[in-house]
Amino acid sequence: MPFKNYAAVTDVGRQRNNNEDTFLAKPLAGLWLVADGMGGHAAGEIASGIVAKTIEAEINNGHPLSKSVQMAHYAVLDAAASGVGGQGMGSTVVALNSQKTEYEIAWVGDSRAYLWNTEQHDNAFELLQLTSDHSYVQMLYESGAINADELHDHPEKNIITQCLGSLDLDDVRVDTMRGRWQPHQWILLCSDGLNDTITDEEIAATLREAGANIQQACSDLVQRALDGGGRDNITLIVISRPNKWVSLAVDVHKKVMSRIRRATPGLDLHTPRKSET
Repeated sequence: MPFKNYAAVTDVGRQRNNNEDTFLAKPLAGLWLVADGMGGHAAGEIASGIVAKTIEAEINNGHPLSKSVQMAHYAVLDAAASGVGGQGMGSTVVALNSQKTEYEIAWVGDSRAYLWNTEQHDNAFELLQLTSDHSYVQMLYESGAINADELHDHPEKNIITQCLGSLDLDDVRVDTMRGRWQPHQWILLCSDGLNDTITDEEIAATLREAGANIQQACSDLVQRALDGGGRDNITLIVISRPNKWVSLAVDVHKKVMSRIRRATPGLDLHTPRKSET
């Protein structure tokens, strides 16, 4: 199937009753994301769902990825203020916007993006973490208080320093990075239910064993996290370097959306904040 360059899977895990994660896969828009909601009593899944819908709408309106993520923060705040979900609900997000040979990644919180090359060998493989967690332990590591070996098993590793919907923040700091696709590359987006349960070395070993089978890689990663206890919801997307057919489809979709916006200048797919009405 020439247009399918990704695989995605989500699992509630072994110790949770509901799944507060949301993933979005819109290959024609060149957009993929994973959002990890929090808030309990279904509020977390509402928050992560709002994040996904808002970012998709903003991207379709032609807005940059970083602004789209910022708008998702406002949307979660407005929803909670309107009685949708619950006060204090929030969500992390990691999003990939891929256009032709280039891509951009934006994130808030501790959901991650990794880069993997399917043609690397046992003695030369490298799993590269593209994002830096907005977390307390990451701050400790960057300050030199702990070393890299202490990150994964630190007792306070789940404390994040910001999320979308945080009542303490008028705006969030949206971190971004850009890259250029190279042959045989994959990008892995995941909630912390994966990387909190298995180490980066275990992620790399699982990807290596899957070879070039992107669906197998997703399935095996989730199973490995479940075998490790599955303490949290587990959600991940693996996206491969787009081939010429995918790139052509994305380009056509982008042109069509641009024409729609020009033909209907008053059309805006996002719900304005109360302060904007």
